[in-house]
Amino acid sequence: MYQIRVIFWLFLTLNSFNNLFAQTKLYTKKELTKLTNQASQYLNEANFEKSLKISKSALHKAIVANDSSSTTISYITIAANYAELAEFDKAIFFYNRGLLYANKTHNDTLKNRIFNNLGNIYCFEKKQYLKGINFYENALKYSSKIADTSQIFMIKLNIAWAYFDVGHFEKGYPNLEFINRNNLKYGDKSTEVAISMLNGMYYAHHGNDKKATTYFLNAIKSVNETNEKSDLSFAHLEYSKYLLSKGDYKKAYENLSKYNEITEVLYNKDKLKKANVAGINVELDEYKREIDKFESEKEAQIQIVQKSKTIVFLFMIISFVMLLLLYTLFKNNNFRKKLNAELSKTNRQLTLAKEKAEEASVLKSQFVSTISHELRTPLYGVVGITNMLLDEHKELANSPHLSSLKFSARYLLSLVNDILQINKIEDNRMILENLTFNISDEINMVKNALSFLAKNNNNSIVVKIDPKIPEYLIGDKLRLSQIIMNLVSNALKFTTNGKVTISLNLEKKEDKSYFIKFKIQDNGIGIALDDQEKIFDKFVQIGRKETDYQGTGLGLSIVKQLLGLFNSTILIQSAIGEGTTFKFVIAFEYNPEKTIEIINNIQVDITSPQTINVLVVEDNHINQLVTKKTIEKNNYKCSVVDNGYAALEILDKEYFDVILMDINMPLINGFETTRKIRLMGIKTPIVALTAFDKAEITEEALSAGINDIIIKPFDSVKLFSIITILISKN
Repeated sequence: MYQIRVIFWLFLTLNSFNNLFAQTKLYTKKELTKLTNQASQYLNEANFEKSLKISKSALHKAIVANDSSSTTISYITIAANYAELAEFDKAIFFYNRGLLYANKTHNDTLKNRIFNNLGNIYCFEKKQYLKGINFYENALKYSSKIADTSQIFMIKLNIAWAYFDVGHFEKGYPNLEFINRNNLKYGDKSTEVAISMLNGMYYAHHGNDKKATTYFLNAIKSVNETNEKSDLSFAHLEYSKYLLSKGDYKKAYENLSKYNEITEVLYNKDKLKKANVAGINVELDEYKREIDKFESEKEAQIQIVQKSKTIVFLFMIISFVMLLLLYTLFKNNNFRKKLNAELSKTNRQLTLAKEKAEEASVLKSQFVSTISHELRTPLYGVVGITNMLLDEHKELANSPHLSSLKFSARYLLSLVNDILQINKIEDNRMILENLTFNISDEINMVKNALSFLAKNNNNSIVVKIDPKIPEYLIGDKLRLSQIIMNLVSNALKFTTNGKVTISLNLEKKEDKSYFIKFKIQDNGIGIALDDQEKIFDKFVQIGRKETDYQGTGLGLSIVKQLLGLFNSTILIQSAIGEGTTFKFVIAFEYNPEKTIEIINNIQVDITSPQTINVLVVEDNHINQLVTKKTIEKNNYKCSVVDNGYAALEILDKEYFDVILMDINMPLINGFETTRKIRLMGIKTPIVALTAFDKAEITEEALSAGINDIIIKPFDSVKLFSIITILISKN
């Protein structure tokens, strides 16, 4: 009786299903095209709610009509809506659904569009650049197949932008060249904006500030002419990044604010809320279609069973097998429950371990910030007192010991900064300086600074410099000195009663670039072949003895990363008992005219006809002494107070031309002190004189009312230049 009821129910269901198909209206290609065009138009107008609703309707009708092209277009529009709403995982899902239907057609234009849009999401939203560029390459294949040069133009623009976004300017530049060549033929107002931004980014990377600024301003101007709000927001964002890198924080903040204002208008919260509701309905319809498909297949199978006794018999056999399978699944389920209980326990332990690791990471960050401040503060005293000794005792000006002390303090400061910011080096956010320097003097300075270490192990240091190498070169002498210092000190540690040789040879010349081959050679204990790749890893020490002092294990790692900034690699030749040789090549610029210009610009006239009254707010007494001596040496008048409250009290009675403000002080810090000064209506320029890293405090310093920041230990010429500029503006 039960089986009869089931068969009867299936019969009624099948009849209802057939009636449903009989009543379904099939839409023409023209009607479907009209719907998909309406959905696209609403998308272009940022009316996501209407676009999603119409796309849902078009999708349903296209599937019923078995129109793969219209189905693909509907999925593309739905995915584009989700991409605009920052629901990128959903956008990827619907693009992939669209690709399934696109592959059923011969329309390569639709396939090209999907691959290009997936490339945009993975590159610029998911930050998975390799995957995104792979999608762009697939899009290029279809564009080339249909000979659509205008689409090739757009895709190459996207590829160039993706490479520039991650700092790979040389990889992206061939695409930018193609775009610049074909801009007049295939570009329009919107692409003109993007092309101007890309050129601005490229020239900013290569230090051509004039061209970079021109291109960025052209981008903003072009957007204003077309009134494309989205393009205008991106123009302000990229220009803001460039201004921030140049230290123009005020203009950078203004452009970032404009970007935020435009973005807020484009993505009104009410629109997003309504669109999300419509988007959920699309997903529900997708699930409903899957269920309808399953039910259709199920009813068809039941109908076949009713018409064939053989199939019924086979169905019974299959049912029996299924029962056995269910029994097996039941037993496995009990086993799985036990296993899940154990996994849950393990997951709780892993979660606890993860929380502890995150807590440790936060503590480490706090420690790095604190140790950065605590190391720079005494270094400020060392550098300052060294300069005071040179100024007050002219007879020590030629002392090699004092020169070595000054050089070592400068090197130690650089080393501390690099160790504390090693992640900054790895992220390619450290920029090399271009300064004129005497390469022979730098190498011999390293030799003199390490003479005490050489004497400890009865070693000698020999310097050999190719006479073909020009006396003055242009480059980052401090980073070069750090590389040589690390390699030579490492060689001296592992050499006894031996010799360390520093050799410089001119390998080749290309235009104004002189490629110099450096070789650091010792006859010490050597390094085993198996260990030679490990020594450049962080915190790795090979052959350490309990009685030895081998450092932190960061020296060679920093060398490798610094050479990467010079676009160079290091080679090693070594064997146990036969010594070690390190080799690398660095290209420096040789330009006599530019060298003379740089040297002439080093001496800056920082004198002033008027008496400048400076207030120093500093709690460290040694730093008070150094700063006051430095300021008074320039014939400025200087007053010193120990804390922020004392500063407020003296400012209420006396006028000052500029205030040098320490940040980390007891009672009240420099930020709060500055805010209180501004509330008093005092507009005196305030310079943060601090040991904190500049990137850590820039945002809060600007919001507090601080005009500029200089990091201790500082260059006195730079300090007085900043003071002169601020006073003239005030």
